[in-house]
Amino acid sequence: MTTMTQGPALAPSNRIMSIDVMRGLIIIFMMLDHVRERFFLHVPVSDPMDIHTTPPELYFSRYLAHLCAPVFVFLTGLSAWLYAHPANKPYRSPSKFLVTRGLFLIFLELTVVYLVWASSFTTIFLQVIWAIGLCMLALSVLSRMNYWLIGVLGFTIVIGHNLLSPVSFTPDEWGYSIWTLLHDRGYLIADGPVPVKVSYPVLPWIGVILVGYFAGPIYQHSRSLAERKKWLLTAGLTCYATLLVLRGFNLYGEAADWHTQTSALLTIMDFFNFTKYPPSLNFLLMTIGTGLLLLCLFETVDNPLTKALNVFGSVPMFVYLLHLYALLALYGVLYVFYGDNQGSRFGFDSIVMVWAVTALLPVVLYKPVKWFAGYKHREKRNKPWLTYF
Repeated sequence: MTTMTQGPALAPSNRIMSIDVMRGLIIIFMMLDHVRERFFLHVPVSDPMDIHTTPPELYFSRYLAHLCAPVFVFLTGLSAWLYAHPANKPYRSPSKFLVTRGLFLIFLELTVVYLVWASSFTTIFLQVIWAIGLCMLALSVLSRMNYWLIGVLGFTIVIGHNLLSPVSFTPDEWGYSIWTLLHDRGYLIADGPVPVKVSYPVLPWIGVILVGYFAGPIYQHSRSLAERKKWLLTAGLTCYATLLVLRGFNLYGEAADWHTQTSALLTIMDFFNFTKYPPSLNFLLMTIGTGLLLLCLFETVDNPLTKALNVFGSVPMFVYLLHLYALLALYGVLYVFYGDNQGSRFGFDSIVMVWAVTALLPVVLYKPVKWFAGYKHREKRNKPWLTYF
């Protein structure tokens, strides 16, 4: 295996190791949020979080999960560029690749993922997997445009979509459904046996996947490690600097201004309290900026932890589905033994238990994940369906 100090280390399948390590870390943060949703839902958090009612330990636990969707969508766009521009080979259109995988993700959201939460919620929530699927379908069309136009459109959406916040429609108006899909959370189907609600309006996420595609050339085969690290570091710090100016002076990019609070901790919480649904510009600057800096770090960090994260990140969809059903099974066992100790649900009394289960979960799942990763890398040429995981 090529070492990480010699460039983006490649797994046996020629995957870029630093990207898989990044995905693996994000998966751990995602596990934390799903453990919270499974066992700590009786302590609700709003969007943005109410800093006066949300304990700091819950606030920052939830904040780690903020990285998940932006980084996953950004890396999806970047990976699509890498697919379209294989090393030492001619360009190949990513459209079919994106369409098949986008439809597959939407199918999973409406079936396998929904079944995990069906016992907890009576509503179908169209969430991150659905949003990534739609973004892939959008990119399948938009990737045919000129490369620079893709970048301009992506940055325009990411930077400018906050200007659309005043636009709204009532459920009886003709534009309500499309605007619910694109920008405002709401019910697509409010009445009926199974209501359907959009949790992730996709317009900003389409901007993110386009920006990710535009960033793809930083991982082209001819680019040196030093160049790539310099680009990642500069881009990440630029995101942070822009955020500090826009948020520091309450100029743009967030619905609510921040204010000095009664303590330094509350003031920090208020400053970084960004809107996720849909993701504000400040939310994206913080999360994608952090992702870029971590990618820079993972270019040259090689230790047992990053090797384990690489295993998880090389089969992200398999891990996603596996950990959801593992948590569902654990919930069922605990419910049998302890019953509904939190209203109509079983739940932990302390966020510490959420952290403990999150720390244990990757350890328990590591062997099956490693087995599947090895199986995928060995057999995917003969079994193309493995590439969907």
